[in-house]
Amino acid sequence: MSDSWQTCYIGLGSNLDSPREQVSSALTELTQLPQCRNLKHSSLYRSDPVGPAGQPDYINAVACLETCLSPLHLLDALQGIEQAHQRVRIQHWGPRTLDLDLLLYGDQVIQNQRLTVPHAFMKVRNFVLYPLAEIAPNLSLPDGTQLLILLKDIEIGTLEKI
Repeated sequence: MSDSWQTCYIGLGSNLDSPREQVSSALTELTQLPQCRNLKHSSLYRSDPVGPAGQPDYINAVACLETCLSPLHLLDALQGIEQAHQRVRIQHWGPRTLDLDLLLYGDQVIQNQRLTVPHAFMKVRNFVLYPLAEIAPNLSLPDGTQLLILLKDIEIGTLEKI
């Protein structure tokens, strides 16, 4: 456990087994995590898959919550939700029932074998940045980069709010 409450952002994605329901269910489950409070989340978005060809489209969202769980305990809790949704890790960036990524944990920079925060690819993924901007438009990353500046360099492309 951490000794103080931290604001965290979590990316959600699914493209298997009723993706809309997978993401909606996970949002509900995030509200039930221990030592977590004040969950808010973006709208759902449809996005093209990243990774191997031939995958179905994804449903994505970003959630914000406050937690006093340590980063690794929060990661464990997120992976527990993924496992409850029968997440199977077969192919890197392959299709999945549910993916929960810890995007930001307060203003911390974390780099270890299990966790990289800020998320390594969040600055270049429209399906992260646009939902994130919906709930935290004035957010600055730990390196001082403003979210609104990142959005200027990332096209919305085929990403669509649903």
